Amino acid sequence: MNMNKSLIALFLGSAVVLSACGGGEDASKEKTETEAPATDSGTEKTAVSAGEEVYQQNCLSCHGENLEGGFGPALDKIGSEYSEEEILHVIHNGKGQMPANVVEGEEAEAVAAWLAEKKK
Repeated sequence: MNMNKSLIALFLGSAVVLSACGGGEDASKEKTETEAPATDSGTEKTAVSAGEEVYQQNCLSCHGENLEGGFGPALDKIGSEYSEEEILHVIHNGKGQMPANVVEGEEAEAVAAWLAEKKK
């Protein structure tokens, strides 16, 4: 009986992780600007890189809002450890519990380039 409960928990946990890391239909929409808090001069627009936007839509549920990690490893210094090409390889092929191709194509390239800059 305990083994059945363990298997059910494993399957449910895996489904939650895969759905959280996979994003949704809106993940393919590229957004380049976001509204910043209002200031004395009104509402300001700040540019958000395509890579950061893709990260926010597809990756932060596992890697944290500030790249601090969570279910997945911290990425705040990932550019010190891996090149852009190596990061792209992980995105395409997965690593550990990260599934392959969470993002693809230009989105994968954009997030890899953005993460390669993280070298604290």
